[in-house]
Amino acid sequence: MWKYEKRLQYPISIKKKDIAFAKVLVTQYGGANGELAAALRYLNQRYTMPDNRGKALLTDIATEEFAHIEMISTMIYQLLKDATVDEIKKAGLDSHYAEHNLALYPTDANGVPFTVAYFATTGDPLADLSEDMAAEQKARAVYENLIDLTDDPDVIGPLLWLRQREVVHFNRFKELYDYYKNNQKEPR
Repeated sequence: MWKYEKRLQYPISIKKKDIAFAKVLVTQYGGANGELAAALRYLNQRYTMPDNRGKALLTDIATEEFAHIEMISTMIYQLLKDATVDEIKKAGLDSHYAEHNLALYPTDANGVPFTVAYFATTGDPLADLSEDMAAEQKARAVYENLIDLTDDPDVIGPLLWLRQREVVHFNRFKELYDYYKNNQKEPR
């Protein structure tokens, strides 16, 4: 079903350790507006799209969201590279370290674990696509907030690229939403 290429969509080469930024960046991994929530939302919603056009779009974007998870994970690992226990404590990641060491665990920036309550599927294509457009806008806003929190060009580059993909996804969902709305026979 998927073709896996062993390269990131955007090259990531972070040279400067920044544990505090890794702590906030994790929200795009496991937070409510992050990539994991988006990928699972779209994979679940695709089954109730009324045609292959909708199913294909949701599958394509969900697949790309998994690639974004890989990018975020790579960034976090590079930001944490060679972190000492004292640095981890100072950044407020000691409770994470106690449970997971430096392994990734899907949480938001506050350490709240991922939950499927972050997304919904209604079975109504217009309702689901409306949620998808909102999700992409929220993810875009989070990327912009994250960019404001760093001055490292090695971090900003991938974040800008990911932010732009959120804009593209929003536009693709909007096109599909408009297509369904304009071709709907009668409201239920």
